Amino acid sequence: MLNSFLLTLKQFIKKDTVLAIAAALALVSSFLVPPNPAYGEYVDWNTLALLFSLMAVVKLLQNAHVFTYFAGILINKASDTRLILAILVFLPFAASMFITNDVALITFVPFGLEVLKTCGQRRLIIPMAVLQTIAANLGSMATPMGNPQNLYIYEQSGESMGWITGIMAPYAGISFFMIAVIVLFTGGETVEVSRVTARIGRKRDIAAGIAGFALCIMALFDIIPVIHLAVFIFLFMAVWDKKSLFQVDYSLLLTFIAFFIFIGNTGSLSVVRDFMSEMVEGHTEMTAILASQIVSNVPAALLLSGFTDNWEQLVIGCNLGGLGTLIASMASLISYKFIAGDYPELKTKYIITFTVLNVMFLAVLLIAGIFL
Repeated sequence: MLNSFLLTLKQFIKKDTVLAIAAALALVSSFLVPPNPAYGEYVDWNTLALLFSLMAVVKLLQNAHVFTYFAGILINKASDTRLILAILVFLPFAASMFITNDVALITFVPFGLEVLKTCGQRRLIIPMAVLQTIAANLGSMATPMGNPQNLYIYEQSGESMGWITGIMAPYAGISFFMIAVIVLFTGGETVEVSRVTARIGRKRDIAAGIAGFALCIMALFDIIPVIHLAVFIFLFMAVWDKKSLFQVDYSLLLTFIAFFIFIGNTGSLSVVRDFMSEMVEGHTEMTAILASQIVSNVPAALLLSGFTDNWEQLVIGCNLGGLGTLIASMASLISYKFIAGDYPELKTKYIITFTVLNVMFLAVLLIAGIFL
C-alpha cells in the first residue's frame, strides 16, 4: 500500500512538478497560518475564471483544427526554406498573443516538424523548434491574454486593457526584428513541399469558439462579469463538447490556487512580508528575471506580486524572465518534449542551441530596456 502511494506520488511530481512544489509550499505555510475562512480571500477568483474561460474556448478552436488548417494554407504557398521557416516561426509569434504561448507551441511545433519532414529539411528541426519557442514566449508578452502571468498582473494591477501592450510592444517589436534576421540567414534553399492538408472541424464548433473568445475579450474590458462568464462557459462546454472541457489545463488552475494560499499565508506574517518587500524593492525587474530562471515566470509573478506593487517592472521582469533556462517559461518544455520524443539524438544539441539563443535575446532586450 505504501509502495503504491509512493509510486503514485513520484509519478505526480514528475508529471506536474510545478504544481507539486506549489502544493508543498501551500501545505508548509498552512502550519504557520492554520486553515481559516481568509484562505478564500487569498485567491484571485477573477483571474482564475478568466484563465479557465480562455483555455476552454481556445481548446475548442484547437480541436476544430482551425490553427493548423490556416497554417497549412500558408505553407502550401511556400517554395523555399527561408519562407517555410518564416511562416513556421511567425505563426506562433502572432498566435500566442491571442491563444497563449502554451497553446501556440502545442499546435505549431508538431505541425512544423511534420512540414520539415515532408520536404526533407531535417537540418532545420532545431532552429525551427528553438525559434518557435522564443517566438511564442516573446510574442505572447504583448497582450494580457498572451500568457498566464500577464493575465494575472493585468487583473491585479487594475490598469487598462492596453497597459501591458503599451509596456511590452517595444520589446516584442525588437524581438520580431531579431527573429527575422536569424531566419533570413538560416534558410534559402528551394524545395518542393508535399501538400499539407488539415481537415477543419465542424463550422458550429468554430462559431462557438469564436463567440466564446469574443465573450472573453468583453470580460477583459469589464463589459461582462468574469465569474458569470466562467459559469456560462463551463455549462455550455459540458453540453456542447465535454472532450474539450476535460482537456483544459486544470493543473495550472490548481497551481495558481496553491501559490495564492502560500502567498497569502506568508504575506500575513509581518517578518516574512517585510523581508521579502525589502529584498524586492528597487530590484523588481531583475528579481523577477532571476526568480523565473529557477521556478519559471508564472510562479515568479505570483510569488513576487505579494511583496511589490511595481507592476510595470514586474510585468517586464516576468516576461523577459521567460528567456534563459529551459524552465524559465514552462511553455518551453513543450517544444523540448516534442524534440526529445521524436528525435532523442538531438536533445543535447537542442538544449545548447536553445540556451545560447535565449541568453542572447535576453541580453539584447535588457540592454534595449535601458533606452525604452
